[in-house]
Amino acid sequence: MPEISLTHTAAHARHGSNIGQPLTRRDGLLKVKGEARYAADNHPPGMLHAVLAVSSIARGRVKSLDVAAAKRHPGVVEVMTSANRPPLAEDPDAKTNPFMFRMELLQNDSVRYANQPIAVVIAETLEAATEGAALLSPQYEVLPARVGLDAGESFVPPAVGIGNPAVIERGDVGAGLAAASKRIEATYETPAQYHNAMEPHAIVVAWNGDTLSIDTPSQGLAMAQGRIAGLFGISPDKIHIRSPFLGGGFGSKGLVSGPQVLGILAARLVGRPVKLVLRREHMYGPVGHRSASRQKLRIGVDGDGLLTAIDHHAKIATSTFDDFYEPAADASHTLYASPAIATSHEAVRIDTGTPLFMRAPGEATGSIALESAIDEAAWACRLDPLAFRLKNYAEVEPISGKPFSSKALRECYAQGAERFGWSKRPLAPRQLRDEAGLLVGWGIGTATFPALMFQAEARAVVRSDGSGVMETGAHDMGQGAWTALAQIAADGLGLDLEQVEFKAGTSDLPDAGIAGGSAHTATAGMAIHNAGSAVIAKLADLATGDEHSPLFGAGNAGVVARDGRLFRRDDETRSESYVDILGRAGLAQVEARGKAAVDPAAQANYAMHAHGAVFAEVKVDPDLGQIRVTRLVGAFAAGRVINPHLVRSQIYGGMIWGMSFALHEQAITDRRSGRIINANLAEYHVPVNADVPSMEALMIEEHDPHVNALGIKGVGEIGITGSAGAIANAVWHATGVRVRRFPIPIEELVMGTAS
Repeated sequence: MPEISLTHTAAHARHGSNIGQPLTRRDGLLKVKGEARYAADNHPPGMLHAVLAVSSIARGRVKSLDVAAAKRHPGVVEVMTSANRPPLAEDPDAKTNPFMFRMELLQNDSVRYANQPIAVVIAETLEAATEGAALLSPQYEVLPARVGLDAGESFVPPAVGIGNPAVIERGDVGAGLAAASKRIEATYETPAQYHNAMEPHAIVVAWNGDTLSIDTPSQGLAMAQGRIAGLFGISPDKIHIRSPFLGGGFGSKGLVSGPQVLGILAARLVGRPVKLVLRREHMYGPVGHRSASRQKLRIGVDGDGLLTAIDHHAKIATSTFDDFYEPAADASHTLYASPAIATSHEAVRIDTGTPLFMRAPGEATGSIALESAIDEAAWACRLDPLAFRLKNYAEVEPISGKPFSSKALRECYAQGAERFGWSKRPLAPRQLRDEAGLLVGWGIGTATFPALMFQAEARAVVRSDGSGVMETGAHDMGQGAWTALAQIAADGLGLDLEQVEFKAGTSDLPDAGIAGGSAHTATAGMAIHNAGSAVIAKLADLATGDEHSPLFGAGNAGVVARDGRLFRRDDETRSESYVDILGRAGLAQVEARGKAAVDPAAQANYAMHAHGAVFAEVKVDPDLGQIRVTRLVGAFAAGRVINPHLVRSQIYGGMIWGMSFALHEQAITDRRSGRIINANLAEYHVPVNADVPSMEALMIEEHDPHVNALGIKGVGEIGITGSAGAIANAVWHATGVRVRRFPIPIEELVMGTAS
């Protein structure tokens, strides 16, 4: 399938700037009509189906597989095991950069976690491959599974997240706690959580000599291309990856995973195209997850309600064979003005797949603990939780002392509180009931997420008919990148949106960076903006250097692009169309490239974050402990808004995930076997439509002159960071019971006592 190339219909065009317009999704019609082709929708001629056989133990080795029985099954073509797997050019356990993680690619017979791939069955039909995998009847040498945060000796990790220090301290925390008139010390626990995107990981792959054609969902096409090239010892330009649509990613599709590489190996083994799609339960292991955590917070407050110290310590789990550590305690670095802050991490190795990036890694896990502890401190001072937060508002980033590039959090608090009706909230818990006798509680949570940028490139073309093309290998995983980036492209080219062809979603286009860290619009958008500026500069050179042009000699006055024309800045009565400029020059088109990267000077001098405030209402059955979220109001300041419709959609998704974090979502592991016992959508609870309350997302105007030239900050993850804490705090306000284990168990509410 060729790269996705979309043009906009005239019905959706807007006069003036396309940026800031609430346009509907450009890909929406394709999805509604069923014409959007996802990876697993591809069926090249001669394609076979591959199915994983996965381990039912968490630790040990595979003693035997009944390969003969599987191969006797009608339709089974081959069984790939460690004995016949094609060779690789690179050890899958090698690590040469921080974004390279170890994979299980049948390199030996060891088992490192439950659901680890131990064989691949390849057949003419999916049914035959599935039945063949069941016939393998693996026999194991079993070792005791190490499960839970107390399973082994803990240690201080070398770094958390990607290269962040595991321990940071600013000021004297011990002295701050000793001087406090009130102290809070509390421990919060969060469970392991697993990605459950609607579209599971999948790959359709065909070899043609040493050239690879791949359809697979990817949040980072160039990174996937490079990883595959290294593993197979071929040039990246011989690998063509198509990923026009993703049915959700949330971090799990940021890096190519072991099962995807096994699909490539299977196709090489049999010499035919192969499709491999993970079953839902197979996603609980080899494609990353959010680690469990145990977080201890110590907070000191003086007699005026001002913070004297914050000490945030997080214990997290990682795998026995790799190194990713959830940076949970780092959530305390940026929000509250304490003269002393310490954050630290310890880790324990358990028999699990390696935790990796999951929407708001670190921030989601850490913020629910921090926001709960801040509320506990406010109650200890008998202060309103919003008033306490405003009293301890950080004018500069507390951990670094840097000024913020922009911060409109006060406005978020003010507008969110007014819309919610926060002024009517009683201070003490358990004071509100509805007409049915249900306990009602109101809670607040502060939201923040760093404003990140990565490297990217784009190619812009203006054609002699006056139309434009913008190309970049961008990724749309449902966030609306095709629409928002096309709006930036149209503005950069000085054209109406329907005149711009936007190409994205394949690895042969310029590298758009990774769609992660809430940075894709800023990163790819700046590359697009710069490419547009560069191609307009070429047009301007043609016009201002041509004595037959009305723009001749504009020189230092310069020109501006708008509506398919160039105008003199100092005299807009003098202009010329792109068509005339290129026609007189005898050119079919003019093109240019643009790049984007973080500004080191701005990064060194400013703390860059998006901010928000979330207000939650819950209702709790006083007898049964059943919790319902009935209202969520969030107010967010995230720089320049490219498309309000898409931003609200992203914010709503984050707020719903915050509710999931607080009330629903957890993986349950059998401590005897190390197996996840709820690895399905029936028992791994995520919110459904009936759980989703009335929601509002207010976008607070914010201008950031430092974060990037367009002033864009990300919104994909910030909605989680305030919502989970707001709901937890609302449950306390309704019941008077402070639950510090998430998702909040009903039994703790029923059996708890008011605090």
